[in-house]
Amino acid sequence: MPKQELQRGYGLSTSTYVVIASMVGTGILVSPGYMMASLGNYPVIFGLWALGGLLALCGALCVAELAAALPHAGGEYVYLREAYGPMPAFLSGWTSFFVGFSAPLAVAGYIAASYLLTPFGLDSQGAGLTLKVAAAAIIFAVTLPNLIGHRHSARTQNLTTILKLGLFFALVVGALLRGTGRLAYLGQGRPFAQVGVATAATQLFYVMFAYSGWNAAAYLAGEVRNPARTLPRSLLLGTGLVVVLYLALNVVFACAVPLSDVGFDNAEQVPQLAVASLFGPGITNVFSVLLGLTFLATVSAFVITGPRVYYAMARDGLFPSIAGRTSRRGGVPTHAMLVQSTCAVIILFATDFQGLYQYAAVGLSLFALLFIGAVYVLRVRQPELERPFRVPGYPVVPAIFMSVTLFMAVFAFRQWRTPSLWSVGSILLGIPVYYVWVFVRRRRGTSEDTDPSGS
Repeated sequence: MPKQELQRGYGLSTSTYVVIASMVGTGILVSPGYMMASLGNYPVIFGLWALGGLLALCGALCVAELAAALPHAGGEYVYLREAYGPMPAFLSGWTSFFVGFSAPLAVAGYIAASYLLTPFGLDSQGAGLTLKVAAAAIIFAVTLPNLIGHRHSARTQNLTTILKLGLFFALVVGALLRGTGRLAYLGQGRPFAQVGVATAATQLFYVMFAYSGWNAAAYLAGEVRNPARTLPRSLLLGTGLVVVLYLALNVVFACAVPLSDVGFDNAEQVPQLAVASLFGPGITNVFSVLLGLTFLATVSAFVITGPRVYYAMARDGLFPSIAGRTSRRGGVPTHAMLVQSTCAVIILFATDFQGLYQYAAVGLSLFALLFIGAVYVLRVRQPELERPFRVPGYPVVPAIFMSVTLFMAVFAFRQWRTPSLWSVGSILLGIPVYYVWVFVRRRRGTSEDTDPSGS
């Protein structure tokens, strides 16, 4: 049977919105409060957010070169395959399926449900199951329009992301024009010398968690019109806008909530505390519902991006072939989308999310090192490869990203030993799975049907 192709139906706006929606999620709502409680020093907090933004931009520049040179569906799976071979690429896809996309999709659906149902005041005993059922319904409801085709998919992503940007923009502008915040709060907190290096390093992890998603447009490389021109623009534009937004939101939170009012018991409520302080407690329920609606953009972004990895793997014979099928009319990987959404719902009901971030931290950091390192490897191994976009400041820019990421991975392994070991162990488990898969595929005589180019 001839292989079905993805259609190039996405433009600059949708690919940029995917970057923004992938980045602006749980992290910016949760991280600021914990940083306020842990660090207690605003210059350090703002410095970490600025450093995280610099690293995200460095990563986006590197991925822009890779995506423009290799405009195929699959993101880092494609770059690892070209730079290191099929097994590291398989391990990346193996990790992406469970940790990189399905689990975050479950979390995004759960967060959306929790904010949307806030006005109903659910009691703690019945809230858990109710929220999970609502989250499952949200995941499948957002998946459906993405199954139809690029037009409906782009419309869903664009509208939900515009709502998200509009809400946060309104919060920033409203705080500046009509809020009751105080700049004097910025001078509160402990002295700079009392902030521990280990504490700051730990908080940088949460900052980078909030910035994760800067590479999202690369997953759509096989479906973007004029990818050599569109992908670098969308990656840099989306990442740059989010960096500015995050810095502005942190100023709003800092001016609205004094450090003395924030502890680990209420750190996750800092956005609501800020809204109540700036505009009055009566608006918090409205804000929560609107915030829940904005998380539909994050759910949609995960529904769009992750399946493109499994599509590329299926095309290479490293994932069940059904994931490589596209809809006849819409030209989108419908089966891969349904598989991922189903996996996310299973994770949703099987875990309480505790330690999920720590579990993912080391694994995802290691693969980030590998696929940014692919810039160096491909420059050496494939110097003739056409590169419509080249990383400015090469080789320094990739080195900055890799150096800080390596430090973070080593620190995470020392700080969170048990979840880090589980993370590395689950990755290594993919090695025998890879060889068994290849052995079975060869025995069935399907090796000649693979398409290593992914084009």
